Formats: sequence, C-alpha cells, structure tokens
Amino acid sequence: MAGDASTTGSLGPMVRPYRESDHDAWERYVASNPAATFFHRIGWREIFDQIFRHRTHYLLAEREDRVVGVLPLVEIRSLLFGHSLVSLPFAVYGGPVAEDAATAALLNRAAVELGKNLRVRYLELRNRESLEPQWSQQDLYVTFRKDIAPDAEANLLAIPRKQRAMVRKGIQKGLTSEIDRDVERFYGLYADNQHRHGTPALSRKYFRALKRIFGDDCEVLTVLDPAGQPVSGVLSFYFRDEVLPYYAGDIVAAREVAANDFKYWELMRRACERGIKVFDYGRSKRGTGSFDFKRNWGFEPAQLHYEYMLYEGGTVPQNNPSNPKYRHVIAAWRRMPTGLVNWIGPMVARHLV
Repeated sequence: MAGDASTTGSLGPMVRPYRESDHDAWERYVASNPAATFFHRIGWREIFDQIFRHRTHYLLAEREDRVVGVLPLVEIRSLLFGHSLVSLPFAVYGGPVAEDAATAALLNRAAVELGKNLRVRYLELRNRESLEPQWSQQDLYVTFRKDIAPDAEANLLAIPRKQRAMVRKGIQKGLTSEIDRDVERFYGLYADNQHRHGTPALSRKYFRALKRIFGDDCEVLTVLDPAGQPVSGVLSFYFRDEVLPYYAGDIVAAREVAANDFKYWELMRRACERGIKVFDYGRSKRGTGSFDFKRNWGFEPAQLHYEYMLYEGGTVPQNNPSNPKYRHVIAAWRRMPTGLVNWIGPMVARHLV
C-alpha cells in the first residue's frame, strides 16, 4: 500500500498500514498524545468494519519500532454520496495525530496517495486545527468546549440565567436521572427524535456495539419524569478528563418539563463529581437550533477545520441536512410511518457520514 513506502529518510518515521498486532500500541499512543480524541481509539475500527461494513485503512507512523503518529481512515462507497476516504465518518474529530508536524504531514501524504490508488472522489480530514490550509475547506461546523469547575454549584451558577432557570424548572418538575447499563431505553428516545427531525436513525446494533467495545467510557444517562417514564436521554463518551455528550433523544413532552436542560445539567454534575475537567458539547452547524442552545449555555464556538483533497476537482461536498436539495426528502421522511423508518433508516444512515 501507499503507506509502506512513505519515509523521511533512514532515521525518520515510516508510514505503514495498521496490523492487528498494533492494537495495544495504537491505543497507548492515542491515550498519551494530547491532540488525540476519543474517535482516534482503535475500537472504532471494529465498528466501521463489523457494524457499518465500511472498509478501513488505518495508517501508523513509527520510528525505530515506536509509534509516533496515527491516522484512521475509512473508505465510503455510497450510491447517495459517492466514493470517499474520510477521517472519520460519524465523528466530530479525526485527522492525523502525531508527535510533530512533519510526521503529521507524512501521514497526510500517505493518505493522499492512498486515496489516489483507491480512486476516491475526495479525501476528508476532520481536524480541530488546520493542517492543510491549501486544501479545500468546509467551515460549516464548530465545536463547543468548556472547563468544568471542581464545584457543582459553581458550574450551575456559570450557566446563563435563562438556561439556569430551565434547569431549575426540570428539578422542580421532579425529574430524576439514572445511568443505564444498556442502550434499550435510550434507543427508543433517540429513534423517535430522529424521526421527528426527518433524519434516519442509526441501528440499535451500532449503539449496542459502542457499549460492548468501549464499556464504561460509553455511558447512557436517562431522564425520568415523576411517574418513572423516560422522557430524555443522552449517550456520552469519556476520554481522559473529558466528557462528550454525543447522541441524544427525547419525546415531545420533554420540552414542557425542561428535560433537555436538566439532562445536560445532570451529565455535567455527575462528571464534576467524578473529577472530569472538560465538557465537550460536540459540533453544531452555524444557524441551527443546537448551535443557539449551546451558546445559551455559555459555551463559545470554536471553528472546526474540515479539509478536503478533491481528486476530481469541483466543490466541497455538502452532504448535510442544511443543503436545500434535501429539504423535500427530510419533510417526506417525517411523514413516513414509524415502523417503516425504523426498518429502513439504519440502511440509509450508515452512509450519512
């Protein structure tokens, strides 16, 4: 493969394809590199391979048998969106993680060559910092990250007044939260929410795999009303000293009792109690309700740098719900029967990367 021949000299790093025997070394490197994210963990490779049936091309840079960089890549073949190479699908963050800029650039060059050999239409790297400013750029997404104070009351007071009132409303309505051992209650809330928004839901099998592979680092929090009925839920990832609420769902009645504000407060409160230092609200598109919601919580947006090597020229792909050409499809999806969308949704969603 292209990565085998990429070197910087006899003493420089070499890029090669990941081997099964690299599992522990990859995981140790990701755990130790400050720039790495939860999405760089090697467990995702099994999910892409086994759950989504996408072909993976994980690259590893090493110097004298020591890992000095990693770049997870997934090949997507979609009738809807074409042939691409992405780091990483279904993820906020991706791109190369390396001990220095030269090694990151070497990984990127190997990825470009790999994409050329695979004859993909484009290579996409989802970076927190710009690494290839000369490539085509996508500036649609931002991320929201904020430090968690060591005192729970300080975190509550840091929430702007209007949203803090919503948290207190949820408390006054008698809402409670529980940590679930499985994804079953969460999935019902998530799938219902996706249907209402006109978006295909990922499969139950996928969420079960997340719990199986990542264990306690994948946590489900469910909000219950006074009658003990689930009204809202969130599936979060924990990585080092960060918590990342990633998938969420609710029922229509959740808004009446401020269940969503209560949900994220409960997650923050629990994270504070276990010594977590950073709350990562994930990505949002500018001009959306989720963007405004996070701003109203006192979080400031930080630009995400999604960078594209376009092998066939053209423009950056706009495979997202904000694209006007999907407006009628989204509206039609909302009107479809729940049983039908739950059946065909996962088959469509595996291509919505």
